[in-house]
Amino acid sequence: MSKQLWTQGLFVWMWQCLFILGFSRFAFGQQVAADFSDALRLGREHSLPAVALTMGPKYHWFSYYEVLQFDPTQRYLLCMEVDFEHRSPTPEDVIGIGMIDLQDNNRWIPLGESRAWCWQQGCRLQWRPGSDREVLWNDRVGGRYVCHILDVKTGKKRTLDYPVYHLTSDGRWAVGLDFARVDDCRPGYGYEGIDDPYADVNAPAESRIYRLNLDTGDYTPLVSLADIARIKYEGREAPKKMWFNHLEWNPSGERFLLFFRGDGTTVYTADREGKNIRFLASGSSHYTWRDDTHVLIWSRGYRLYQDDGTGDSELIWEAPNGHQTYLPDKNRVLTDTYPDKEHNREQHLYLYHIPSRRIIFLGHFHSPREYTGEWRCDTHPRLSPDGTKVVIDSPHGGNGRQQYLIDIAPILDAEKQGGYPYAIRLADDKQTPTAQTD
Repeated sequence: MSKQLWTQGLFVWMWQCLFILGFSRFAFGQQVAADFSDALRLGREHSLPAVALTMGPKYHWFSYYEVLQFDPTQRYLLCMEVDFEHRSPTPEDVIGIGMIDLQDNNRWIPLGESRAWCWQQGCRLQWRPGSDREVLWNDRVGGRYVCHILDVKTGKKRTLDYPVYHLTSDGRWAVGLDFARVDDCRPGYGYEGIDDPYADVNAPAESRIYRLNLDTGDYTPLVSLADIARIKYEGREAPKKMWFNHLEWNPSGERFLLFFRGDGTTVYTADREGKNIRFLASGSSHYTWRDDTHVLIWSRGYRLYQDDGTGDSELIWEAPNGHQTYLPDKNRVLTDTYPDKEHNREQHLYLYHIPSRRIIFLGHFHSPREYTGEWRCDTHPRLSPDGTKVVIDSPHGGNGRQQYLIDIAPILDAEKQGGYPYAIRLADDKQTPTAQTD
């Protein structure tokens, strides 16, 4: 074990011991903040240990959130590595795919490589839900984008003819989209290497969302840009160049949401056949399903939308834009912020307890100015399956973007015993936050 990792482990152990022995009793009692900015003023000095899982000379990250980075045992953590930063990838740039063994000194285990990737969403690397052996990632092979499915125990790999975006919770189905179109419209979210053949068409019928059977590879076209444009513009031609950006299945896999972008952002949902399309929200950014019929979306605050076609929402709390995920109890949300210009470009990571309106800050991570635009490094927090560990991407350590793990079990344990002393409650009076986009 390296001296750096040994020192970090000792620090985490000492912090946990102090907490158990009652160190937290000397912290200030629960305070009330007028708004998120006030809560940040009160809680900015509080943070938990962030243990480095990777280090240079290469750069390591996972990119997006709301996909499975941990295996079911929580021993193995998927990761990508690359040897450059601060520029757009070219078709010739290859990234390494691997997993980190958290029980063997964070040993790197190589799994493969990809030529279909971007800074913000990587190659959609993820564990297949319900499996402790299969991982998936997108690649470019023979002039087309594909998806590899690797058995990490046997080394056997099979390849689907289309790339994936998001998988159902039972691991049977995937939805995918036109990554060449995304790259043409929004660099940082699509893949280089294949030109969009319909780049001069505002809403081509040939650019569509599709469903894949992960066992057989069977492809089913679902809904096209032309289909959604007809709904949004009531039969009129789309006025701007449109694209699909984000997709996510609901927990049962019966419906999925889609982001329709180009002329603002409009979110719709559809059933697994691409039918029964319903309007969900507009002016939206990040998202997570709470259950089969409700989606938490950032839209000038965190709002809970019901998937009933009305577009009605309930404001849950007001805060800057972030990347949100429900903890298993559905009462707490893990999220972050973009670099805060007023506080040394720090990205603030925190938990929000919905019933009590309490914020607990987990850390504040400096993002140097060169991390901006397409190649910025959002923390994109991901949870372990049991909800006790958080992994982030961050360049705050001074050696480029790397992976860091934060153990939030002491906080959750303290909450069960009556409350975490560093929690800050938001007052009921609400103010509109500054709008940000993802």
